[in-house]
Amino acid sequence: MSDKQEKPVNWWAELRGLAAMLLAVLAFHTFVAKPFYIPSASMVPNLLVGDRLVVSKYPYGWSWVSASFHVLPRSDWRVAPATPEYGDIVIAVPPDRAEDYIKRVIGLPGDTVAVVNGQIVLNGEPVPREFEPPVRIPADHDNLCDGIECLYYFEPYRVTLEDGTQVFEPPTYRETLPNGASYLVVDHVENSRYDNFAPVTVPDGHVFLMGDNRDHSSDSRAEAAPLGLGLGGPVPLTSIGGRAEFITFSLDGTSSYNPLTWWGALRGERAWRSLRPELRGESQR
Repeated sequence: MSDKQEKPVNWWAELRGLAAMLLAVLAFHTFVAKPFYIPSASMVPNLLVGDRLVVSKYPYGWSWVSASFHVLPRSDWRVAPATPEYGDIVIAVPPDRAEDYIKRVIGLPGDTVAVVNGQIVLNGEPVPREFEPPVRIPADHDNLCDGIECLYYFEPYRVTLEDGTQVFEPPTYRETLPNGASYLVVDHVENSRYDNFAPVTVPDGHVFLMGDNRDHSSDSRAEAAPLGLGLGGPVPLTSIGGRAEFITFSLDGTSSYNPLTWWGALRGERAWRSLRPELRGESQR
């Protein structure tokens, strides 16, 4: 019985297969959908630090920003262009750096947007804003804010539940935009720098974006670099990279690189939660 001679490994074929697989993944992330991680609290209460979600790339067409990594030069071309709807949660890139922000669409092209004492005024009409029972946000430094100052502002709203769990219960409101898109926001700092914003008209091909954590969001109300870290006003649609669809899973910040810690850090109740706004009786724009 003779020994079978082993065939040598064709490393070029292996490398070609690996390259093809990587290209397929990059193409999927560029044209179809991409995973996204929430690193900040600007979209509390609807998104928490540690949430992982899926962003679809095709709803508004494709542009330079669609590439899985922002390696293409900024330009004004768009393929299969479409305009977001009120209330959509979108990925936006600021004008000064290749970094992804996640915010909510408040104003569409041609709209005039202002903020008066924390209430959005859209085309001269206050956006309905109703008190809601306070949301419960985990009192976890890693999952609330980026700094001590933000945590300090939430301290007056710290509550200890019957089981000993500590949460923050900040003032919570429900906003409903002209198309009926309805969602919760928190606004817990009186007379914050973002509670009043002079009217601005959204140019053609742009949208006005805001975070749901109204006092701690670098959005269209905030200056871009070098004066700030915001979006610097309305954002061109060519800088909108996709629409947030649903949460896949969420970790509460107690996990480490050790996989054995991941199970205990899972927030199971957040898995598969839709990120599309609730629709409550469409009204006329």
